[in-house]
Amino acid sequence: MNDFVEFFSFVDANIRYVTLGSVLLAASSAVVGCFTLLRKRALVGDAVAHSVLPGVCLAFILSGTKNPLILLVGAFVTGWLSLVSIDYITARSRIKEDTAIGLVLSVFFGIGILLLTSIQHSGDAAQSGLDKFLFGKAASLVGEDLIVFSAVAIVLLITTILFYKELKLLCFDEVYAKSIGFPVRSLELLLTTLTVFAVVVGIQAVGVVLMAAMLITPAAAARFWTERLGVMLVLAALIGAFSGIAGAFVSYTAPAMPTGPWIVLIVSMIAIISFALAPKRGWVARLLRQRKNKTQILEENLLKLLYQLGEAHEDYFSNRNLESILERRNFPKRQALAGLAKLKRQGYIQRHPDGWSLTIEGEARGKRVVRLHRLWELYLTQYLQLASDHVHEDAETIEHIITPELEKRLMEELNYPALDPHQTRIP
Repeated sequence: MNDFVEFFSFVDANIRYVTLGSVLLAASSAVVGCFTLLRKRALVGDAVAHSVLPGVCLAFILSGTKNPLILLVGAFVTGWLSLVSIDYITARSRIKEDTAIGLVLSVFFGIGILLLTSIQHSGDAAQSGLDKFLFGKAASLVGEDLIVFSAVAIVLLITTILFYKELKLLCFDEVYAKSIGFPVRSLELLLTTLTVFAVVVGIQAVGVVLMAAMLITPAAAARFWTERLGVMLVLAALIGAFSGIAGAFVSYTAPAMPTGPWIVLIVSMIAIISFALAPKRGWVARLLRQRKNKTQILEENLLKLLYQLGEAHEDYFSNRNLESILERRNFPKRQALAGLAKLKRQGYIQRHPDGWSLTIEGEARGKRVVRLHRLWELYLTQYLQLASDHVHEDAETIEHIITPELEKRLMEELNYPALDPHQTRIP
């Protein structure tokens, strides 16, 4: 508790630097990562992260100092060159983008390791700590670093806000953006520059190895909670900021724990929770939705079957025993009994000593499912020219998802038909 109070009081200047720096780095990277994710270029962040290392080393060799602004400029140059190289290779050769990313990543990173090794064996005392760009060391952030990285993070966020509409259109409909005169190539270069800036800023905290996770993971987690880009950007920034604070706090309470990897670990845990528990797109919600759909299909198939059993003598409310139901359609017995029990609770059927019978509500719902099935069969034979003996399976699937609006349109398109392709009456 004392550690918690001491940390969040922010009395210690080092705590302020590390926490604020981590929050800005994580939040700005997450916002830019949203556009990278939506452009389906998630691996680009990894390529840039590995490609900034030679720029950092060259900037140190030429300047002889670890000034964060100079190192940032060097990292930006090689990071930007790596993206231009990927685009050039993809456009001018038969090599696909994923292969180009692998080639550029390995070449640039290999050069960076060679330069870093050379610097470490040069005997220059100023090179101490330069290897933190490999794995990150957020705890080493000082006031000078914070000023530079804060400025870059603010530029990233302001640029994203100013070009929000253009970047949104680029991500979702590039062809339309071209057709209305948007400078698509310039916007792509802008997004490329923003991505490079985000990576360059973040490597100080988590290093080149983990930077791709900081760029993409918050965006991927936020994507599971919303369908709107504006909300996604805010959520990604909040997730990144929370991870930055939490990682800094863990590192403070356990000094042996590095801040950067903990930031990545926490944001990954948030992503896993999002993948599992997001209300609409999460794994659990998807399983529940699939289970609900299966239950609905079983119930409607049972009602349809009971209605069809009564069609021969137009006797829809007579009792039907389980054997006659299973004889007409091969339902698993346990599923059929569970479905019948649920339909009884819903008021669609009645239970009798010798079987089940439809209620008025059940007869109406069963009639509608039969009608939709036969309408769709007729539509497939008339408009898609399918053989009448090839349409049953498609109708079995589609009958459960046709809305009342689509039903009305089908009736109008087919001119209110009386018979289906098998010359059976459409109720």
